[in-house]
Amino acid sequence: MLLGEASHGIHEFYEMRARITRRLIEEHGFDAIAIEGDWPDTLRLNRYACNGGSVTLDAAFDEFRRFPTWMWRNRVVRDFMQWLHAHNAALPEAARIGIHGLDLYSLYRSAEAVIAYLEQVDPGQVEAAKRLYACLDHVRDPQDYGYAAAAGLRPPCRDAAARLLVDLVRKAPEYRADDGRAKSDEQFVAERNAYVVLNAEHYYRAMFAGRANTWNLRDAHMVNTLLALRRHVRDNGRNGRIVVWAHNSHMGDARATAMSKRGEWNVGQLVREEVGRENALLVGFTTYTGHVTAARDWDQPAERRWVRPARRDSYEHAFYATNLDRFFLPLRDDVVATIDSPALERAIGVVYRPETELESHYFSALLGAQFDAVFHLEETSAVEPIDVGEHWVRHEPPDTYPFGV
Repeated sequence: MLLGEASHGIHEFYEMRARITRRLIEEHGFDAIAIEGDWPDTLRLNRYACNGGSVTLDAAFDEFRRFPTWMWRNRVVRDFMQWLHAHNAALPEAARIGIHGLDLYSLYRSAEAVIAYLEQVDPGQVEAAKRLYACLDHVRDPQDYGYAAAAGLRPPCRDAAARLLVDLVRKAPEYRADDGRAKSDEQFVAERNAYVVLNAEHYYRAMFAGRANTWNLRDAHMVNTLLALRRHVRDNGRNGRIVVWAHNSHMGDARATAMSKRGEWNVGQLVREEVGRENALLVGFTTYTGHVTAARDWDQPAERRWVRPARRDSYEHAFYATNLDRFFLPLRDDVVATIDSPALERAIGVVYRPETELESHYFSALLGAQFDAVFHLEETSAVEPIDVGEHWVRHEPPDTYPFGV
């Protein structure tokens, strides 16, 4: 179940996904959650959710410090995690619902996690592993590493990362010799961190090499992680039914959007191709206007921004013209038949640029092929960060305030 969002900063999208996910877990046997977050960051959330160790609710969010912090450090996610923790507390350990990160930005943190795992299970291999990862040394910003490797200023770490991953997988039976659930989970976490190192190294190097589409590398990694998670959950005797939370641009099928003309694919397309349309439901969320938590530029503070009313040539405006303030639209054959030509669709990520909204936030799409269903809300509100700053409190009013109607 792939649940999207037209922005990373709208309260109603987070709230609705949380409510839907609760029902999927309680009523339909879903047994894992995957989010557009980094693997090691989300691991702390997972430990809190599954009542592992002494992680408190507030400490569960400690690793989400990289911009944009509000994407997962927000009040709705905090409330959902509190519910998931309580829900799991009533279940046997083997039946608890985990939450996992799909993204690949954590190059150095994942490398450190692999070394930490080897220190526990194979201390004799730690020095060899450190030598393999030594090509990452002396740089702590992954983008600096990518630039230096692509420019030939340092040797790339691709081969070393691949060798360490292969070695980790080869020795897996030895590392989980007692075949217990805990050992299996620890090995799986370590393997996924090793995959992050391999794919993140490729991603950051490709950013500056100009030969590979980094969007494709990222979404392929997310699907690889998603399918590996499903196998792992099934190997432990579960259904392997997963709820995914990510942006519409990842969740809808790229073949039905302008992305395909640029040679790009995404999670929604790859999941449909891997498991079949009948085994994946792609759900989009849209809005006409309201407020959003977003920055004015990358790495800038979170603000409560006014979302301008949608363009008249967009799907969002067509939905607005129905005079229904919110609705669910299942995109079945009879509905899809009425949507026979592409229209504009809006996407706001973590940066909102209304001054260049057409170029920055709209793309062409054929909605009926992009999603299996859509939730539309006429007016939405900004998600509240856990860390509310002065820029967010001073929210941006609509242009017509206080005289508009």
